[in-house]
Amino acid sequence: MFIAIARPAVEPKGPDAVAVPGSPAVPFVSPRALHARLLENAALRRMRGQERRRNNRPDDADYWLHAAPVAIRKACALRGDAGFLALP
Repeated sequence: MFIAIARPAVEPKGPDAVAVPGSPAVPFVSPRALHARLLENAALRRMRGQERRRNNRPDDADYWLHAAPVAIRKACALRGDAGFLALP
């Protein structure tokens, strides 16, 4: 019996900042776009933590609320890089 493994028509080349199954790979993300994604990620983590807390799931809530500052720190570190242009 022959088994073939189907491969996607488009394969990612390099890391994708936001790896979402089924989405096309982004070969280069600008620092400003990556910064916006990191801040959005932090906001979503915080909202998820608050939702878990409202649903009386404190262990999940603690995880998501402690995960949000990690994305904020990454965004702050990105802002400190020399390649990040200032807003006009």
